[in-house]
Amino acid sequence: MSPSKKKKTVADAVDRQWTARVGPALLERLAEGAAVGSPREPLVVEVPFTGETLGSVPLGTPDDVVVAVGVARAAQKDWVAVPVNERAAILLRFHDLVIANAHEILDVIQLEGGKSRRNAFEEVLDAAITARYYAHVSASLLRPKLRQGALPLLTTTREYRRPKGVVAVISPWNYPFMLSIGDAIAALVAGNAVVIKPDSQTPFSVLWAAQVFAEAGLPKGVLQIVPGSGAVLGPALIDNADYLMFTGSTATGRLIAQQAAGRLIDYSMELGGKNPAIVLDDAPLGRRAAGTTLGISTVDGIAFSITSGSGQVCVSCERLYVQSGIYDTFVPALAEALKTLPIGPSLGWDVDVGSLSSTAQLEKVSAHVNDAVAKGAKVLAGGKPRPDLGPYFFEPTLLEGVTEEMDLCRAETFGPVCAVYRFDDVDEAIARVNDSEYGLNASVWSKDVGRAKQIAARIEAGTVGINDAYQATWASASPMGGFKQSGVGRRHGAPGLLRFTEAQTVAVERVVPISRLPFLDNERYAQVMSLAIKALRYIPGIK
Repeated sequence: MSPSKKKKTVADAVDRQWTARVGPALLERLAEGAAVGSPREPLVVEVPFTGETLGSVPLGTPDDVVVAVGVARAAQKDWVAVPVNERAAILLRFHDLVIANAHEILDVIQLEGGKSRRNAFEEVLDAAITARYYAHVSASLLRPKLRQGALPLLTTTREYRRPKGVVAVISPWNYPFMLSIGDAIAALVAGNAVVIKPDSQTPFSVLWAAQVFAEAGLPKGVLQIVPGSGAVLGPALIDNADYLMFTGSTATGRLIAQQAAGRLIDYSMELGGKNPAIVLDDAPLGRRAAGTTLGISTVDGIAFSITSGSGQVCVSCERLYVQSGIYDTFVPALAEALKTLPIGPSLGWDVDVGSLSSTAQLEKVSAHVNDAVAKGAKVLAGGKPRPDLGPYFFEPTLLEGVTEEMDLCRAETFGPVCAVYRFDDVDEAIARVNDSEYGLNASVWSKDVGRAKQIAARIEAGTVGINDAYQATWASASPMGGFKQSGVGRRHGAPGLLRFTEAQTVAVERVVPISRLPFLDNERYAQVMSLAIKALRYIPGIK
């Protein structure tokens, strides 16, 4: 079969799967949920599997952003008055609806993003876990806290948490459901309204989330979606919102930070990464065979870390450091594993590696690999596009001999490509791992967990997995974010919710004003207060 005929057969197969399940009617219904005036120019969305058109949504303008923020601000005044337990109940209903309708959102994520169903399912799990967690902890996190006052008995102090107001979320294309609605969940339960600008490549996943939130009981206007270009809509969001959450490149993050500084609004950002893994010479090497073998497999774990989301994951592995004692065994096994991973377009569970998202991604990944090979790097696995599978597919790729003059060495590739390096001394490996402007995610692989923990503590990264690529850290109730140029602030855990609030301190004076006791002159007041402060130093429980 010729490549052109095979490509047409693939496109037809994906189209039949889609039409047989939900089809274009769902997309038309979702597009109606965009907070965009009418008529508007259409924003056309492509299927990365085939390069064909999936559907379109109305293209937002800066004026639409201004209107959406205004609607959200008006709705937020009523939303903040809703008791926290009732807001949490909506999150739990959202959780249940996401799980019950996972088949639908999985199709949407795959068709507009190009990833495998296995990787798309990560987004469903994350949305459900995040909703459940914040539903259960929000009341405790937002409850007024009694704090130590200035002087015992004479003052009482409480800390309150007030919502920011309107939170703007600028979400990326690589995890369009998880990295938009996950942040919105925390902001909403904290009492904010949210305006999301999804990436132009992947608006339908976010629109689906908004529809499900409406079914779960979220009041109208509290969640607004404005599709369109970040360069066009971003400034309007920054000029009108009260807080900004951005996920994307470090270069764009710097520009947004400069714009936000002009209004003195707060923000959090998850930015780029060049994530390393350290494989020690005692790492568990066994392969998992068809789900029959239990236990840790470093080969499978690293292969997953390189190829998850076709390598278009902010926390995926792009730098691999393998200790000499295991290098000659581990690296060929990893190369073989990458060569045999099922790759292709499918709405089923039969492949592990999907497509890159666009022409731009394919060109960037190809350029990094070609530059490295031209300058002397050796390809151990993959290394080429796969146009026979679809327009943007690229083979899982492993290279050795990558050096400083190659783009692949330090720049974020964001594809299923990894450079492998040999090391002897652990101190050497840690120094090389930390020699990067990025510090988002890392992993350490060893049978000696205690030793691995000691190494993890020396790595300059916001999350470090031990015998795990990223799932255990990402899905935990612990903060996630980057060191250095990999971001500002944290998502997940308590900080992931509290960032969307302002801390307000309310203190009450009792009996007499502590600023000046009316029966003492200034000198005597200073003497009495000094004695009181000295005495407090020795009272248990007073800090």
